This record gives sequence, structure tokens and C-alpha cells, in this order.
Amino acid sequence: MGERMKIAIVTLDTFSTKMAGPAIRVWEMAGMLAREHEVTVLTFAAADRTSPHFAIRGTRVADFEKDLGTPDIVIIQGYLVHTFPWLGEREFRLVVDLYDPFHLESLGVEKHRPMPDRDRALQHAIGELSAQIRIGDFFLCASESQRSLWIGHLAALGRVNPRTYDADGSLRSLIDLAPFGIAGPTPVQERRAIKGAIPGISESDHLLIWGGGIYNWFDPLTVISAVGIAAQTDPTIRLLFLGAKHPNPDVPQMAMAVEARRRADELGLTDTHVFFLDDWVEYGDRHNYLLDADIGITAHFADIETHFSFRTRVLDYLWTGLPIITSAGDFFGDLVEARGLGRTVPVEDEAAMATAILDVLERAEEIAPRVLEAAEDFSWETTLAPLLAYCRDPHYAADRLDRTAPVEVAAPRPTLRSLTSKTWESVRRAGLRHTAARAVRYLRR
Repeated sequence: MGERMKIAIVTLDTFSTKMAGPAIRVWEMAGMLAREHEVTVLTFAAADRTSPHFAIRGTRVADFEKDLGTPDIVIIQGYLVHTFPWLGEREFRLVVDLYDPFHLESLGVEKHRPMPDRDRALQHAIGELSAQIRIGDFFLCASESQRSLWIGHLAALGRVNPRTYDADGSLRSLIDLAPFGIAGPTPVQERRAIKGAIPGISESDHLLIWGGGIYNWFDPLTVISAVGIAAQTDPTIRLLFLGAKHPNPDVPQMAMAVEARRRADELGLTDTHVFFLDDWVEYGDRHNYLLDADIGITAHFADIETHFSFRTRVLDYLWTGLPIITSAGDFFGDLVEARGLGRTVPVEDEAAMATAILDVLERAEEIAPRVLEAAEDFSWETTLAPLLAYCRDPHYAADRLDRTAPVEVAAPRPTLRSLTSKTWESVRRAGLRHTAARAVRYLRR
């Protein structure tokens, strides 16, 4: 074991008995790192929860630099660097958590807003991510497809360069995988939280659970319609949306959440076959809800967010041994297919979704052991292994050794040799007249 480090983890999310994904990730990360290091969590939101293993407290923009102090390692998540550009100028090593490609997420979040607002939101996200990528020493992401995405961004900003390449040709010492994890051993249900507890859902019903929020990049509409179809064959089918309202008050309700309720109302399914639990359940109590279910279900659209996503709600399904039904085309869709953990369904195919519901209900007992076996690969200790290893032996990125000189990416000035080479190549490919015209335009600029 290496030297004990002082580590600060900085986030914008809310810590309470009810927590969303970013806060859960920081909470579990802090707990793992606190086994070997002194860890402090700083948040710009509410900090109403405490831990015996690490410090957690709120901060403000005016107090942040003082509250941060002089740690050895700082781990950041979310929109921070534009506000605090000096994060790239201090002596600590800076770890940037890129598990959430929020520039792609913003395309869905802002989908129903005016185009100028959408453009500004995207540029704000890209600007923040670019600022983080310019100054980070070590980067985390959730999957190999995400890693390819971020290596492209790193390369575009000059961070894939002779220094970082010579230090490690694989670039694993610059960016590695640290996906979301599973909270611990398979939990034991202590009480009935849904069946027999929510009016309209009895202990003998077949329950599908949608764990987590209803965001614009998800497709609850296909699931609701499919439940209506499947219920004609099996009237005991029930679907519960677990947490239609986000626990962070700064996150607004999304249009898709409204559309989901409208679809259930139009089909006459609300409070008979489709139920909405507005408030998020307590983090330490969610297993009692999940273990009341027979199937964990989710659905999404065929868009760019899907390709790079890592659906953290599916990890709760794995944790509790729930057979899974999901749209095809993302990381967990591939896992479900490869490991026989349930069924994947073509995007926006109501009939196929209904068939999958009936099929998986029949085979649930057969599928559940495979789900629990797959869960073993996603313990937090496993998923955070690259971060744990980095914090035991932290390093500055090879091109960031001078912490007082943040990397600024500028187009290199062309040399006479490079201009001559490009000119001859242009003549060869496009002819003398085209090359002369390009040269004139270049000289005018």
C-alpha cells in the first residue's frame, strides 16, 4: 500500500437520504478511497448526509478555494473548471470524472427548448469539458466506447501528444475505465414496499419496475403501451415508475415525464396497470422496492446518447437479481444478450416489448441466477480499481508536469518546409490553378 493521501472530491449534487446518480457515485467513490486515504467531499448543493468514513460538507463559490485547502489529489465531476480555472494551476494532481458525457446528454435535456437555447447549452457543455480535458492529469470514463469518444476529444485538444504517448502508448495512465458499480452483496428484503403497500398493486401481481427518473432520452411510452398490450393476456401485470421527481431541486421535470403520464392516461392504464411514484425512495431503502419486483425494465431511443450511455439503473437490477428487459443498442443491451439476463427489444417496438414482458415473466426464476452472477463483475471495488491504483501512486500527466503553466492549445505555426510540402501535394492532387487560388486566400487571411 502506498502513502496515505489527502483527497478531495468535488461535485454539484445533493447528498441526503435520497440521492441521484452523481451523488451516489461520489458517495461510493469516497467510501472506497477512505479505506486507504483521508477523503473530503465538497458539494455546492445540500450536504444533509454524513459518513463515519469521510468528511462531507457544503461549500460556496466564494469559499471554495479556502474550503478545498491543499489536498494531494482532487477529483472533479460536473461544471466546475469554467468557474474555477485555477484548478489547473495548483500542485495537486487533478482527476477528471468523465463517466457522464453531458454534452451529448444536453442534446436530450434541451430537446424541447428553442434552438438558440439548445445551441448555448451545448456550447456551454463542450466548453466546460474542453476546459477539463486541457488541465486534467488522469481521466475516468464508463466504457470502452466512451474511452474512444474521450480519446478523440483529448487528441483534438492536443493531450494525445509525444509526451503522453511516450509515457504510456496505451494511454491507460491518462484515461482509464471506472464505470458505475454495485453497492454490495445481494440485499435481503426487510419489508414489502410496493406489493400490498401501494393501492392497486397486490402481492400476487406481476410487477415491472422502472428504476430512476424519466428523462428525455428514455422511451417510457413504448413500455407503457406494451404493458397495455401484455395486460390483455396477463391482467396481473403492473408497471411502477420509481422516482418520477428528481431529488435535486435544480433538475427540472423533463418533457418525457409529462408525456409518460399522458400516455398512461390516454390508454386508461393509470393506477390500474401503470403507477407513478413521484418521490425518489431513500438510497438505503431502495432494495425493498426493487426486491418487490419481478422484472427490471428500461427503454431508450436510437440516438447518439444511447451509444455512449451506461445506464446506472440497470446496475440496481443486477444487484437485486432482477431479470432485465431493455432496448437493444447500448452497453447493457449487449450484456443482457451475451449473458442471457432477460430480453432486448428493437427500439420503439411496442409489440416486441409486450412479447418480451410475457416471455421473461415465464422464465424469471431461470434467469435470476445468471443476473446475480453477472452482478459480481460490477462491484465498486472492481469498477474503481484504476482510480484506487492511481491514488496509491498519483502522477502528473506527462504533458502537465509544470502545474503553473496550464496547457493552451493553439494551431501550430506552419514552417517553410511544411508549407512547401503542402504546396507540392496540392499541385499534385488538385492542379496549379487550384493551388494558386488557395495560396491567395491563405495570404489574405
